[in-house]
Amino acid sequence: MTDSFTPSQQNLLIDLIRQHMLEELTQGQLLKYLRKQFLHMNQGQFAVLVGVSRRTLSDLEQDKGSPAQAIVNKVFAPFGIKTSLAPADPMLACYLFVGKGQSQ
Repeated sequence: MTDSFTPSQQNLLIDLIRQHMLEELTQGQLLKYLRKQFLHMNQGQFAVLVGVSRRTLSDLEQDKGSPAQAIVNKVFAPFGIKTSLAPADPMLACYLFVGKGQSQ
């Protein structure tokens, strides 16, 4: 589905992932923003699309509980995002985006 995103949406997606890695956005906030702004879907529509219950989606968007990695991957799949290992230090995570010797 990411193939259908415009270049500006793709740039926004990268920026939102960076914000998440810097702990400026929670996983739930990121998911809710992507669902609403990129796909223009309500929770019920999106839950059907990704194959989870609306309640599960609601809990994820409210950062409730500790969802299984498989569930997190299901809900982020439409955006071309999957869970993976990431540095615990937000600044080190940011380094992955800006590279050596660059700063923002």
